[in-house]
Amino acid sequence: MTDPLEALRAPIVPVDPDPIFAARLRERLRRALLQLTGDAMTTTQETPAQVRTLTPYLCVDNGEHALRWYADAFGAELRGEPIIMEDGRVGHAELALGDSIMMLADEWPELGLLGPKARGGPSQSLYLKVPDVDVVFSRAVELGASPDRPVADYPYGRNGVVTDPFGHRWMITTPPAPAPSRLRHGDVGYTSIWVPDVERAAAFYGTVLGWDAVPGSDPSARQVEGLPEQHIGMFGGQEHRTAYLAFAVEDIHETLRRIRDAGGRAEEPTEEPYGLSAMCTDDQGMEFSIYQPPSPVERQLAQRAGLTPQHGEISYLTIGVPDIARAHSFYSTVLGWEFTPGHTPGGWSVQLGGTEIQPMTGMHGGTERPVVVPVYAVDDIQSAVSRVREAGGTATEPARQPYGITAQCTDDQGTDFYLAQH
Repeated sequence: MTDPLEALRAPIVPVDPDPIFAARLRERLRRALLQLTGDAMTTTQETPAQVRTLTPYLCVDNGEHALRWYADAFGAELRGEPIIMEDGRVGHAELALGDSIMMLADEWPELGLLGPKARGGPSQSLYLKVPDVDVVFSRAVELGASPDRPVADYPYGRNGVVTDPFGHRWMITTPPAPAPSRLRHGDVGYTSIWVPDVERAAAFYGTVLGWDAVPGSDPSARQVEGLPEQHIGMFGGQEHRTAYLAFAVEDIHETLRRIRDAGGRAEEPTEEPYGLSAMCTDDQGMEFSIYQPPSPVERQLAQRAGLTPQHGEISYLTIGVPDIARAHSFYSTVLGWEFTPGHTPGGWSVQLGGTEIQPMTGMHGGTERPVVVPVYAVDDIQSAVSRVREAGGTATEPARQPYGITAQCTDDQGTDFYLAQH
């Protein structure tokens, strides 16, 4: 490519410009390239990278090598043609990295422009966000970068630090996945295990699942503390052994209207620490509650990352009802539930926007009265089964299923549940 200073030469008398003048002019050109204007820039979808408010401009000791290295190590793409000076040095080059631009040029000692190696080390760090930090980190080291800090997990993501062959320090990071929306309209936000004797239940599930049950606002209530994601409680004095579900809703008043219109019953909402709440009964006699949390609830979220239940949490809920067709009609009207055929004959999977509700839930018909049976996740099902039996409950031998290893159990008061090692 023709040297940009060619235009400064006289057309007839080919004399070289004064070296100091040429160096100063090169610096002026470099600064001009960095100056943003209000002119519209042509862009294409294939090249989304652009000059932003703050753009790094690196000084390197071997510009041509640097262009190749950043392309090989970080996947950088050359943007336009680099300006190559008469002496072979890179006067200016631009690289696209993701949605950003990085500029670079060779060292110009005569202007005091030196890379970090010539100055004794880097004075800044470059933060590079990538999809897979382990792959990029390893590739950079293989290509000659110095591993300053190995890849490890931090609260802000998975991160590793290298110094490239030109002395620049790079913090290569894969940020943590965005936290999924914890609750949608129709998700189960709270589960209460109904038992005859809450003290016995607290002792049993403390032994089997490691639950730490503390007294609740009611003498018959207990709250399980220390679970990573879920909110679970227990309520005594109940002859009907089941799980009582509280569903998060977007608009409690609109949902109450739908419940009543669909043949259910609902009390007026009350203000609770966790939001507006109302106790309800569906058109087949299943008791439940709805609540509107203080933080907004998603109406639908088609692409939603599922939450992995931890030891002691509920991994699945099975709702049994007398009439499955009536249940489909009621809960699709009230909560927007969608039903798809399950793995077992007569079983249905409950979804919202094409994804499982939280916790995962299934429904089947043919029961004498509505009942909800939870499946608890455990780290070691064989040990958990032994604890069930030692605590006075019953448990089948663990059996392998497509989704994990399960055992059917009852507690020491006759409440049905399952254990699952996923």
